[in-house]
Parts: sequence; C-alpha cells; structure tokens
Amino acid sequence: MEGRLKKVLVETSLILVGVFLLIGTAWAGPPFFTDDPEPVEYLHWEVYLASQWAHDTEAGTSGTLPHLEVNYGPVPDLHLHVLIPAAYSAPVEGSTQYGIGDMELGVKYRFIHEDKQGWRPQVGIFPLLEVPTGSNSQGFGSGYLAAFFPVWVQKSWGPWTTYGGGGYWYHPGKYNKNYWFAGWLLQRDFSKMLVLGAEVFNASPKAKGERRNRLQCGRLC
Repeated sequence: MEGRLKKVLVETSLILVGVFLLIGTAWAGPPFFTDDPEPVEYLHWEVYLASQWAHDTEAGTSGTLPHLEVNYGPVPDLHLHVLIPAAYSAPVEGSTQYGIGDMELGVKYRFIHEDKQGWRPQVGIFPLLEVPTGSNSQGFGSGYLAAFFPVWVQKSWGPWTTYGGGGYWYHPGKYNKNYWFAGWLLQRDFSKMLVLGAEVFNASPKAKGERRNRLQCGRLC
C-alpha cells in the first residue's frame, strides 16, 4: 500500500510539473517535438528545468523528474546544447526506479538568415547525440549511442511564426532500426508569456517489425 501511494504521488508530481512548465515555455522548440533553426543569442544562456511523463497500460509509467537543459551561444549563429535528465521508471511489474538517464549533446548552427522584408526563411542544422549515460537494465537509457541529423527552417510574419523540417535518426540496438522524423508547426504570439501553437509530425518505424506510423497532429500549447 505504501509503495503504491508513493508511485501515485510521484506520477502526480510529474504531471503537475509538466503542466506548469509547458505554460511558461511555449515558444519555438520546447515543448513541441518539432524544433526551429534559431540559436541562442551571442554570449547568452538559456536554462530550462522541465519534466516529461508517459504512461503505457502494458509497460507502465516513465518520465523525467526533472530534466535540465542548458544552451549557450559562444559565437554568433551557433549555440551549444546539453540536456541531463533525472529519469523515472515505474513498470507494471516491478519496483519504481529513479536515476540519471541518457544525456543529450548538440550544436545548433544557423547558416541562412531570414529576410524580414521578403520571403527568405532562416535555415539551420541541429545535430544531436544521445549519450548512453543511463542504466539500460533499470529502464533509464538505451545502452547505445544514438544521433539525429536534422535541418530546420523558420519564417515569421508579425505575430505569426511557422517552422519545421526534419532529419535522420541513427538508432542502434538489437531490435531497433534507423528512422526518419519530420514535423511542421504554426504558432501565434499573443504576449511574451502566451503563445498558441499547433504541430503535425511523423516518424518512420523505429523498431524491427513495427508498422509505419500515421501522421500525428494536435499538439496545442
């Protein structure tokens, strides 16, 4: 009984943290799956403390509580990225586990600037490495080094912004396979604290024997 209560409290905390942080960070990039090409300003920092939560009726509950994301712009049009998650796993059959998950490292580089008066968008790349720092046996990591090689495009008109693109995931593992991801998003800025956006995204099968995914839409934040 005590173990079940602990699990419920942790899951509830994950949901609440995620909701409050999504409200405060609904600009380009997080909390959407689709990313943008705009790097952090030169010599500026971005620091996010956020949480993710997922539940599967057969596998159980997993997420981060929390994860720390830090971005820094050492030179113009480029920023360095690191994400360190504190991972949480509560399988249907088994005990609740908590520890460090797989670390994410990346470099975002914008090589084309937007023409504010015309139609030329800004374009950038954002290669990512998923470093297997988490314990695979405890469900905190994949146990393999994965990599993502995307290209992102963005254009703005007044309060409206649209961006998207995609790329190729190197996804090793016994039952895994490499796959493609693509997404596109439209958002409107109402104030510095309120942004409304919606995206569509899709990925090809990530595992052997997996069926092709349908186009997913409807992430509104």
